Amino acid sequence: MTAIAGPTLNVSRNYVGGSWKPSSSSRTLERRNPADHNDTVGAVALATREEARAAIAAAAAAFPAWRRTSAITRGKLVMLAARIMSSRIDELAAQLTREEGKTLAESRGEILRSINVLEFIAGEARTLGGEVLPSELPKNFAYTVRAPLGVVACITPWNFPVAIPVWKIAPALVGGNTVVFKPATITAFTAMMVVSMFEEAGLPAGVLNMVAGSGAEVGDELVNNPAVRAISFTGSNEVGSGVYSGGARRGIRVQCEMGGKNPIVVLADADLDLAVASTVQGAFGSTGQRCTATSRAIVEQSIADEFVRRVREAAAKLKVGNGAAPGVTMGPLVDDKQLATVLQYLEIGRREGATLVCGGGRLTGGDYDRGHFIEPTIFDHVTPAMRIATEEIFGPVLSVIRVENFEEAMRAANGVPFGLSSAIYTRDASRIFDFVDEIDSGIVHINSPTTGGEAHVPFGGMKSTGVGQREMGTVALDFFTEIKAVYVDYTGSRREGNLY
Repeated sequence: MTAIAGPTLNVSRNYVGGSWKPSSSSRTLERRNPADHNDTVGAVALATREEARAAIAAAAAAFPAWRRTSAITRGKLVMLAARIMSSRIDELAAQLTREEGKTLAESRGEILRSINVLEFIAGEARTLGGEVLPSELPKNFAYTVRAPLGVVACITPWNFPVAIPVWKIAPALVGGNTVVFKPATITAFTAMMVVSMFEEAGLPAGVLNMVAGSGAEVGDELVNNPAVRAISFTGSNEVGSGVYSGGARRGIRVQCEMGGKNPIVVLADADLDLAVASTVQGAFGSTGQRCTATSRAIVEQSIADEFVRRVREAAAKLKVGNGAAPGVTMGPLVDDKQLATVLQYLEIGRREGATLVCGGGRLTGGDYDRGHFIEPTIFDHVTPAMRIATEEIFGPVLSVIRVENFEEAMRAANGVPFGLSSAIYTRDASRIFDFVDEIDSGIVHINSPTTGGEAHVPFGGMKSTGVGQREMGTVALDFFTEIKAVYVDYTGSRREGNLY
């Protein structure tokens, strides 16, 4: 399969019923390297609704046999996929950087995290069970078991085109479900490489299917097809709300991870060197295109001038360029649409009266003219009500909000619709635990960046960030399985009546 999914491919293919198939669609989307428009990655054939239906039908046909396959066997196949991915880190990282734009170091980090997720979820297959419970009746054995849901749809974004598909697909498969995977079209070739690794691991035909296409056709079919029994979605709030409401109308299980506007709170007693390094990493790593990015620095007034000075100096040392080039620490934005969005927010910040500390525009000249490059940007004297402080920008833009004390910092931190990740930098133990108690976010960091996360720890947010159950960790399988309660009466004779 590496020949099909490799970087020399001209046109994407769908993976349906155990084979790679060219789309019958006449509509294609040309994908170019976001760091070099002269480098054409390939053309993504936008699959039709009929092709999405064929993928769903293949998954439905494969489900009875797959659910009868032991969880341990399913886990072994996922573990084998992890080993295959481990042997191809460099190849996959090069494709990821070429297609999405992040640096090679960031791509390798994403892939290593994906391998960790695969290994962890594969191990969970050996503990996939229920519990034994006492019964009020004599000679009655009560216990629970986990049962798969059926065909599940996994809809994923472009910013982590290896990790997010992996942390959805792996628990779905281990739980005994069959999968139809819809990747973001602009990272379809990376998605093909990921699917090819599951294929090489020996998944039976139809257990995992991939269809690349638009939300209006493929996405709509996945939401509304009666054979699909659950949807796991990561993406924008606008699209996620539609997916969630569509699933609710059919009474199926839906999981949505959406936006973030993550704060880092820096108190006067913080280790400033540590706080600055973490802020720069969180705000400008992955070009700010991650849902856990640090987009707001909420800083006590007494140290704010020094904090801003140091962050500005650190940002000036970042090397922006093609993520495949040595020494580059920040790549391009993913496409012209995202570039236009970020530039619009830079203008909004100026109009709102924030102080532009550095950056604020597109990088031009030389190689920059061939890509979607933007300057690392810092706005100071941002108020909590400004749009750049409350709306997700998804770019390398940091808003500094100055506050007088911890209480004001908490009001600012919680004063947005989102609640994914947060961090506080302080040496005060009481403030640390007050922060943990009071912050409205699903992930809380103490003296560490907002962007961190581990394979065995749950991932997800509060408020408008997320609906449905958490992803990753031991709870990942909760979404992809149902609980059955079983009563076994072993009296050997008919029992009259029951408790209720």
